[in-house]
Amino acid sequence: MPHVLIVDDDPATREALAAIIGEDGLTTATAGDLREARIQLVRQMPDVVFTDLKLPDGSGVDLFEDLDPRSGVEVIVITGHATVESAVSALKMGAADYLVKPINMQRVKAILSRLPRPGDLKAEIGTLRGELRRMGRFGSMLGNSPAMQEVYDQIGRVAPTAASVMLVGESGTGKEVAALTVHELSLRRKHAFLAVNCGAISPNLIESEMFGHERGSFTGADRQHKGYFERANGGTLFLDEITEMPVELQVKLLRVLETGMFMRVGTTKEIETDVRVIAATNRDPEQAVLEGKLRLDLYHRLNVFPISLPPLRERGKDVELLAQAFLEDLNERHSTRKHFPPAVKEMLMSYPWPGNVRELKNYVQRAHIMSGTDSDSTATVPLQITLSKPATGTAVTIPFGTSLAEADRQLILATLDQCGGVKTRAAEILGISLKTLYNRLVEYGNDANRADEADATDESRALGGADA
Repeated sequence: MPHVLIVDDDPATREALAAIIGEDGLTTATAGDLREARIQLVRQMPDVVFTDLKLPDGSGVDLFEDLDPRSGVEVIVITGHATVESAVSALKMGAADYLVKPINMQRVKAILSRLPRPGDLKAEIGTLRGELRRMGRFGSMLGNSPAMQEVYDQIGRVAPTAASVMLVGESGTGKEVAALTVHELSLRRKHAFLAVNCGAISPNLIESEMFGHERGSFTGADRQHKGYFERANGGTLFLDEITEMPVELQVKLLRVLETGMFMRVGTTKEIETDVRVIAATNRDPEQAVLEGKLRLDLYHRLNVFPISLPPLRERGKDVELLAQAFLEDLNERHSTRKHFPPAVKEMLMSYPWPGNVRELKNYVQRAHIMSGTDSDSTATVPLQITLSKPATGTAVTIPFGTSLAEADRQLILATLDQCGGVKTRAAEILGISLKTLYNRLVEYGNDANRADEADATDESRALGGADA
């Protein structure tokens, strides 16, 4: 039977917690200070520790030194309103959750309902790490690169705790998938996961969407509406593009995070909620604070555990791994057996993917659609290279009096250089066939391209073998 240790210098608090925990079928032990707590730890190692931060002989966080990190003991810290910052620091050290005095016993029950039996969640995360080595998967995420393995390690550490998470990364890097993975590996996984794009909701409606509204609270409010914080109770709320939330609403969000209480629009009645918030932004959050887009106090409250998601261009062979996964999904949904021809694989690995994973997924779908129903391979469709940031030195200067043949040579070689040597893409940009491009390169005396003539034959067949 799970065992709980309660450490608090207030006898009334100890008795109240022991009573509510006992109703949940758990055994309890109590202590009034650190010395008594350490004695209880020797007598029986608990599965859960509820400890006040301020004790007569020290701080509750000192107990972390007496607990083996491998034991799986969950620590819930208790704090007063004036020391919420200390509770946040405790979360960073590994505490699973925190309570604010006066303690709300419904919140205690909610915490106990989420606590796994010893080692359950950690064993599952360990299993997922094994899957990562075999398949490159971690929960809902996919990738084998060192950059992604570091992300998996961070998610594995923070997911079982109650700490707020701040995901930072370029658009399309998979921030929502990362947030979902945190939720799936957390103690809240049996409850709702709701995603909100703060930049996609009208500023006039965002408060109502977040906290709900009562019937008649404003024009058009013909019924009561439950907001995201109410619907996500017990689960996880993912706030994407947090820097786009109106600053005046950020004040109310901060209050909910600190007190667990909110009010629907059109009422003064407070509603309790137990929600873990994961925020995300594609901007530098500290720069957003300087620009007044994000309140400093809210930033510190959300940034308990920051995770940076790498852009696709820094993930190496993950590009091919992701593309293949997207294609297999399309094959399964449409009962096809298509594969990527060599020319497409070459393009996938050389393109910088400014739109990241989202752009890659869209490209694979486009290539699958354009290939036709009778083809076993995907089409070699152009990449949207105009979406990438302009590279330096992309202009070709042709002096007056230059022959047409020389101008043609300079344009072809410059285009090939800007395409990173990918001949298929260069031919598409120039509007000529791959065979014509190879013939021109041979004329220009490019010895390296003579060695690729066999490849040219194969690729030109894939493209239909037409000449310009």
